[in-house]
Amino acid sequence: MVRLSSTINQESATAPVVFLTGAARRVGAETARVFHAAGYRVVIHYRSSEPDAIALVEALNQARPDSAACIQSALDTRSSIQAAADDAIAVFGQVDVLINNASSFFPTPWGEITEDAINPLMHSNLLLPMAMIQALAPELKRREGAIINLVDIHALRPLANHPAYSAAKAGLVSLTKSAALDLAPRVRANAIAPGAILLPEHEGADHEQSLIDQVPLNRMGSPTDIAEAALFLATAPYITGQILAVDGGRTLRQ
Repeated sequence: MVRLSSTINQESATAPVVFLTGAARRVGAETARVFHAAGYRVVIHYRSSEPDAIALVEALNQARPDSAACIQSALDTRSSIQAAADDAIAVFGQVDVLINNASSFFPTPWGEITEDAINPLMHSNLLLPMAMIQALAPELKRREGAIINLVDIHALRPLANHPAYSAAKAGLVSLTKSAALDLAPRVRANAIAPGAILLPEHEGADHEQSLIDQVPLNRMGSPTDIAEAALFLATAPYITGQILAVDGGRTLRQ
């Protein structure tokens, strides 16, 4: 069931609108904050992180009234994806930027790859963005908007023991370029390939240091690095079909 969390005065609002999937926490939430600070109205999708989503929307609306809302959806079927897209448009009467941020991430070692593992990885990292782009393409064409997909540096340089995840993100790279080609000239589509930004929530300091050792800039990135790259791509009118690595130079090393 898709649910809107706030009532919006559509008549008085003129700012562009960004719709972000999986944006209640972590990188998605920071991206919502950065776009909001730049003057956008934001529609935040969440699946199960309701307290975080509502708190974020309330904070954004305190900073600028009637500028943020959230939508709950599992986004697990074509009909639920279409319903979420329709409701995202309905909140403010438009969507100008789509950011496909929702993702699942876990290992699938060879010999242990099952349908139960493949299905959520392929759905969240490839099939969901494809379906969401299709659902919002008419609106994005109408608004001459932009699509930003969150891929991964491991889309082109696979991560050990993560073949299903890496393959899904590689597919999203191709999907981004296909969208850029097929939806031009009215819609631009680009992707961001993060490097070492946030640790998986179960990892500790030893894993963080091992990642830092691979980064020429000798530090982890931050969610703000990704958010600011997304804002740049959303507002760069002659860039489409590109994959921007935000990785501190990690992909420079063999």
